[in-house]
Parts: sequence; structure tokens; C-alpha cells
Amino acid sequence: MRVLRRTLGTLLFLGAAVSCAPAPGDDARPGTVRPAVLAPYERLLPAPASARAEGAGYLFGAGTVIRTGPGGDEEVRGVGELLAEQLRASSGLPLPVVGGSEGDGVRLLLDEGAEGVGEEGYRLHSDPRGVTLTARTPAGLFHAGQSLRQLLPVTGPGTVPGGEITDAPRFAYRGAMLDIARHYFTVEQVKRYVDQISAYKVNTLHLHLTDDQGWRIAVDGWPRLAEYGGGSEVGGGPGGYWTKDQYRDLVAYAGRRYVDVVPEIDMPGHVNAALASYAELNCDGKAPERYTGTKVGFSSLCVGKERTYEFIDEVLGELAEITPGRYLHIGGDEAHSTPAADYAAFMDRAQEVVGRHGKTVVAWHQLAAARPSQGAVLQYWGHDRTPAAEKAAVAAAAKAGHPLILSPADRLYLDMKYDTTTKQGLAWAGYVPVKRAYDWNPGTYLAASGVPQSAVLGVEAPLWTETIATRPDLEFMAFPRILGLAELGWSPGPANWPSYRQRLAVQAPRLDAQDTTYYRSPDVPWG
Repeated sequence: MRVLRRTLGTLLFLGAAVSCAPAPGDDARPGTVRPAVLAPYERLLPAPASARAEGAGYLFGAGTVIRTGPGGDEEVRGVGELLAEQLRASSGLPLPVVGGSEGDGVRLLLDEGAEGVGEEGYRLHSDPRGVTLTARTPAGLFHAGQSLRQLLPVTGPGTVPGGEITDAPRFAYRGAMLDIARHYFTVEQVKRYVDQISAYKVNTLHLHLTDDQGWRIAVDGWPRLAEYGGGSEVGGGPGGYWTKDQYRDLVAYAGRRYVDVVPEIDMPGHVNAALASYAELNCDGKAPERYTGTKVGFSSLCVGKERTYEFIDEVLGELAEITPGRYLHIGGDEAHSTPAADYAAFMDRAQEVVGRHGKTVVAWHQLAAARPSQGAVLQYWGHDRTPAAEKAAVAAAAKAGHPLILSPADRLYLDMKYDTTTKQGLAWAGYVPVKRAYDWNPGTYLAASGVPQSAVLGVEAPLWTETIATRPDLEFMAFPRILGLAELGWSPGPANWPSYRQRLAVQAPRLDAQDTTYYRSPDVPWG
């Protein structure tokens, strides 16, 4: 069945790849691309594993009802209510939500025996009597609903074309990381990002909560972390922090959209905000000034102090208690001020703390050079110029059973500039235009270094905020590249740029309707 899904997915990709050459007499400028006319099932992003148009469709109108199936499952009811809320906003229709599955309309059905859909996939069938969404889990029903949204007009009622989709993700982990430490972002701003990414089946939000420039989450046992350490950011702004209730609210909001939150407390480096808040965390007992620059690698927790481990135990313990997901991220990158032996000893104890609080360790791939604990997940952020020895350490960890999240900086770092004209962002990993962010294969990316495809848990696109301070700037750097991440993580592949750029162009009216700021890449036929 997996082979069949991949074959059908490839056929869909090839079928959507149409010529972009200007017609004779076209006055297009040299080098521009022209939009193609795509059938509705060819427009979907991420591309589904298989899809076919067939027969007449369902008229989505004033009498449409969303039916959440027999049995009164509360979680399925919640999926139906959220789908109705999303579709009301675009269609203007009343869309009442009722139980049962008999009658016309949109039907949500749980079927534990559904074939070819896995834990997050779905089947969508449309005919004149309605649209039936079938999945093994409520998460699959949610993803089916997001595909349904793309089959309807951006605004107003319309017809869901007749046909069927059978779909399942390639990778279990499809993530977006947001750094709220360098520049502070509010819970409401992050909720908007959750809405934007979940619409494209991204299922993880990694929050970089602490760094040299700011501490953004309240900790009851260490109140000055947020109250003082949260009062700064890059450039000297006022900073800010989230209360634990605000964090819980964000986690619940994301969870309703089947997005798991992975919080990161970076250590043993990137800790100046913590050191400035509590003198006792410093080896010399003296607190440094708060930091508002952008240098890295100069700070370190005091590895030899037992108080350091009491600190991380209390911080991670409080965070684990309010994080329902399985992962806690403990950073571990750019610890240039921590000697290698001290780094390994510290990470041993930090990993033990995570396990004791019932969570699984995630750390940046530098942990591979130390002693990753059993089951620890490594997040690779290297690039084409990463030394071979560093890649070899990652490969050794992968062969030892450690799953990898791939976030190559020269492909998926959303803070890298698109080109020389980009005002925001950095370029230390090179420029990352839209095509480069999409046109690669995560399964074979580190194969030359000895990493097997089976070790790849998934992909994640980080957005660091040294130069990003506003919502429009955040969106401009994320969109449309985050949509490429969504397809790399979900679709069976291989990546097909000619098809993808056409389907990406189709998303423009949706992004415009949501007032999303995005980069109009010259390589995409926006039309």
C-alpha cells in the first residue's frame, strides 16, 4: 500500500507539472513564468498521496450541515466545530454542526480500519450528496478538513468537485520553530502563526523560549527569570514574557489544531538572560548585565555548581508539567564557552532531568559529539559547509538509534535572506530562495554521510528573530517558504518544482484574504 501511495503521488505531481512558456505573441517579460490552469485536485498543497476527480460534486450552500458521526465522540465534535468556524469565515454560510451521519452535507467519520491513511491521514470523497471525511483518528479528520478548505473558493459558497483523495504523511514530524527570545512575540501573534501553519498540515510548533537576550516564560520557583530576564531583547526593546496560564492557553489552542508544542530552554550556552537574573548561577557569583546584541557563544551555566542542576530541574519540571507533548528541547548548540568535557557532563545530567520528568530529549545536533541518552532526538541545523567530522558524529548517532529532525540552515532557516535585496534576515548560511527551500530530499539529504532514511523523523523550519521584530516581518520571511516545508514533510515525493510552483501560486488569493505578508518570488507564476 505504501508503494501504491507513493506511485499515485508521483503521478499527481507529474500531472500537475504544466508548461510555463509564454504563448506566441505573449508580451511577458523574458524570464517570467505564467500561471497554469489547474484542476481543483491538482491545486492542493501539500500534494496528496493520491487524488482523482470523478463525477459531479457537492454544492456547498445555505443548507449545508456538518455531521460529526454516530456515537457522540467529543473530540470529533470539536473537529467539526472548528471546521465549521473556519468555513463560515470564508463562505459566509451558517453551517450548523450536528451529530449522526445520515443525510447530505459534510460527514466526519472515524474508522479505525481505514486503509492507506495511517494515524494522521484521511480519505475525502465528494459526490452530489455530500463530502465524506474518513480517518482513523481525529487528527486525520482535521487534516481532511484543511484539504476541503482548499477545494472550496477562497470566499463565498461553491462546489466541492466530485472525486476522492486518499492521503497520509511521509514524515511523522513536520515542524516550524519560532524564536521569541531574541525579539518578543505575544501569544496572540503566535496563535496566528499556528492557524497559518496548521492549515497546511504542519503538526509541531517548536518555541525557542530563552536565550542571551531574553527569558520568555514564567517559572514560579525562579520569578526573576521572567520579571528581569524577560525585560530585554535585541536592540534594547522592552521585551516581555508569557505567564504560565498564557502558555497553557497557547498549548491548548495549538492542540485543538493538532499542533504539538515543543518548548526549548537552551543550555548550557545562550543563557545570559538567566545569568543576569540570578547571580548564584554564575561561577563567580556576579550577575552580568542584560544583553541586547546578537553575538553567540559567550555565555555558559556553571557546570561545577550543584545549584545549576537544582535550577534546571525546577525549570524543566515546571515546564514539563504544563506541556502535554512528549518532547522537551534543551538546546545544546554553540556552547563555545563550555569546555567539551564539561559540556558532555552537563548534558548527561540535563538529559537525566528531562527523562525524570517523563519527557523525551530533543537537542541540537551538537549533542552527537557528547553522549546522547537513549531515545534522544537530534535536530540537525548544518549546511553544505558543515565539517565532515560533525556530520559523521550525527550519522553515528543516527545509526545508534537516535531519530533526526532535519533543519539544514541553507534550506530551511527562514531567517536567511531570499536574495541580496531582502531587507530582513541574515545570510551566513547563504541565500535561500523559494526554490532552494523546497527542491531537495530529506530522506537522502545526509545519505552521503551515512545517515539512513529510516533515521529521519521529519523536518522543521526555524525562524530566528535577531532581525525580525514585527508580525509582517515574521510572515514575509516565513511565507511562502514554510509551505515548501509543509509539502516536504507531508507529500510522498519526490519534490517536483514545476508542479509545486504552480500549486504555490494558487495559494496567493488565500494568503491575500488572510492578510498574510509574503514574498512574491519571481520564480513563481503568481498571475
